Amino acid sequence: MPRRNHTPDLMESQPGSPAPSPTARRVRVMLPLPFAGALDYRAPAGLDLQPGDIVSVPLGRRTETGVVWDMELRLPPEFMPPPMPPVAAGRLRAVGGRLDLPPMPAPLRRFIDWVAAYTLSPPGMVLAMALRTSTTAAAPRPAAGWKVAGEIPPGLRLTPARQKVLDIARAGTPMSTTDLATRAGVGASVVRGLAQAGCLHEVVLPAPWAFATPDPAHAPPVLEGEQADVARALRDTVAEDRFSITLLEGVTGSGKTEIYMEAIAACLEKGLQVLVLLPEIALSSQWTERFERRFGTAPALWHSDLGPRLRRVTWRAVADGEAHVVVGARSALFLPFVRLGLIIVDEEHETSFKQEEGVTYNARDMAVVRARMDNAPIMLVSATPSLETLANVGAGRYRHLRLGARHGNASMPQVRTLDMRASPPERGLFLSPVLTDAIARTIGRQEQAMLFLNRRGYAPLTLCRTCGHRMQCPNCTAWLVEHRARRILTCHHCGHHEAMPPACPSCNAEDSLTPIGPGVERITEEARATFPDARILVMASDTLHGPAATAEAVDRISRREVDLVIGTQIVAKGWHFPHLTLVGIVDADLGLGGGDLRAAERTVQLLHQVAGRAGRAEAQGHVLLQSYVPDHPVMEALVSGDFASFMEQEAEQRRPGFWPPFGRLVALIVSADTPEAADMTARALGHEAPRLDGVQVLGPAPAPLAILRGRHRQRLLLRARRNIPVQPIMREWLSRVKPERGARVDVDIDPISFL
Repeated sequence: MPRRNHTPDLMESQPGSPAPSPTARRVRVMLPLPFAGALDYRAPAGLDLQPGDIVSVPLGRRTETGVVWDMELRLPPEFMPPPMPPVAAGRLRAVGGRLDLPPMPAPLRRFIDWVAAYTLSPPGMVLAMALRTSTTAAAPRPAAGWKVAGEIPPGLRLTPARQKVLDIARAGTPMSTTDLATRAGVGASVVRGLAQAGCLHEVVLPAPWAFATPDPAHAPPVLEGEQADVARALRDTVAEDRFSITLLEGVTGSGKTEIYMEAIAACLEKGLQVLVLLPEIALSSQWTERFERRFGTAPALWHSDLGPRLRRVTWRAVADGEAHVVVGARSALFLPFVRLGLIIVDEEHETSFKQEEGVTYNARDMAVVRARMDNAPIMLVSATPSLETLANVGAGRYRHLRLGARHGNASMPQVRTLDMRASPPERGLFLSPVLTDAIARTIGRQEQAMLFLNRRGYAPLTLCRTCGHRMQCPNCTAWLVEHRARRILTCHHCGHHEAMPPACPSCNAEDSLTPIGPGVERITEEARATFPDARILVMASDTLHGPAATAEAVDRISRREVDLVIGTQIVAKGWHFPHLTLVGIVDADLGLGGGDLRAAERTVQLLHQVAGRAGRAEAQGHVLLQSYVPDHPVMEALVSGDFASFMEQEAEQRRPGFWPPFGRLVALIVSADTPEAADMTARALGHEAPRLDGVQVLGPAPAPLAILRGRHRQRLLLRARRNIPVQPIMREWLSRVKPERGARVDVDIDPISFL
């Protein structure tokens, strides 16, 4: 949040300054608040304010922190928002002062304007993602430490405690008072007493927040053949020193990470900064280990699990150019890089790059815009590229590099389907005997196996055997998921949870509530009963709380302390498990229902990534897909390994109807406290819907999640041909409708979710 009462690092305008004249210099200041644009202020005499300066300004009766903004927006005409009316010079309030912070770079300011205009968001809310950490990011103060001064003053009584402190101080590097006292097992007063006696000399300690410079020559890999050719091409791309977009497509286990690190090395050799975006925070542990092996030091991290102090220090290091490589989640796009020379988006197909709340944006697509603003190359990396990216390759907008073979002696896993109609599990169970036999043989060979089910908890539905009542969330139109280990029912949409009742809340029948369908907890229960001697590890967001826990789980698997891994989609995220040779997909059909536009594409990407965990070393990998529709195109693509043909078929199905990537979509989500307000606002939007050639509006209709977090929801969907800019259409449409009291209209450009 913006600070108030800035005193030590603020150059205040003086009280009693003369009244503003008509010629007073006007500056625009963008605030991290939902205004339509920047606000006009007066620059105090003697304070030379430039675009990018971070300043304190009065707003009403309070003080806010903002950024001096450019007078002119440089955006495509279709993105230009309506101008805010100017304020008469005589009414302008003066800027309070400039904060002692690095200015926000021009490319980042242009990027914020672009994202706001593209997503139809208030620019201040986009600015908030880049600014709020910085308001307390003053340069860190160096810490003081102690080292032995020399000779012991005559007459000083050396107690055992004092002698221990001096021995430790002589033997090691300088330490702070707290660290030295802790190591010696004494109180801090003993250390301070020795300092006052002249035995210890104060020195400046190395900054614990310092980011070491990665060494591009530390441990370069030995690359041959196809890998060497692709690495050379990536280095050449960096050497061009201009904006370009490259898709690096490689089969799972082909060494994509090690190869694109050669592009990072080329960028570091030029003294430039690098941003690497990962789809999941949990991936950072194994990625940073690879980075340290290659470059000799750790990168800077940026994600929501970092503490406030480390986030402030990292923001400042990025702004000062001291953080050379940043690996982070989507919010890292808004860091103030001063010499950004390369952006890499790993696993570019992942839907978790889409921010669904607040400012809705796709970090993959906005990363392309950020690279353009900084005139830097960007590389999109995936074993299963999205159809949008492949369409851009086909149109010649993206360069395409391929890795068709796995690294070293590893081969692609053999994939086959298990027809669950021919090989069904026993009654009440969910694993086919064919799959359990394969797991038993794998464990018997002292190899590792994995079971994948993209469903948390014990069971997705609980119903009453007596009356058929289904346990539903009171805040959402969603079933409550049983988590048997914690004996609760939980809504995975709003977080509501309640204890498992002893009787049906509808008919009061006791012991009548029955779990329907499996989650990973139920599969784990079945696996423990089937393989009582196996060492089983569950990898799900319910069991792995943060990157540290995930790193420990990965280490256990790598140390062969685990025989069977059971997990949700977290196990599909690029892990390298060299001893894992069998992957069983418990329900390969799970993602194919629901009428989602991208259901087939998402399913084939997810299952291909999961299958890719098998056989990444010398032993042959095997993948078994449990399916009731083994002849589905998704299953056939997974068995054949012909991902390209599947995506071509998917493209042909979407092209005639101008569905993405061959057309544009905009979702309008109407939510309100009452169903009447949501319905009336949605009807008004439907009545005022644009009627233009090449534009179609679908809806309004109740959202699949008709109630979410207690709010009633309706949806409309605008579909347009690819060459039609949708932003001016949406602005005009929304300007004609005033939402009902308590109703809100959220706009999602290029939606991923249709819930």
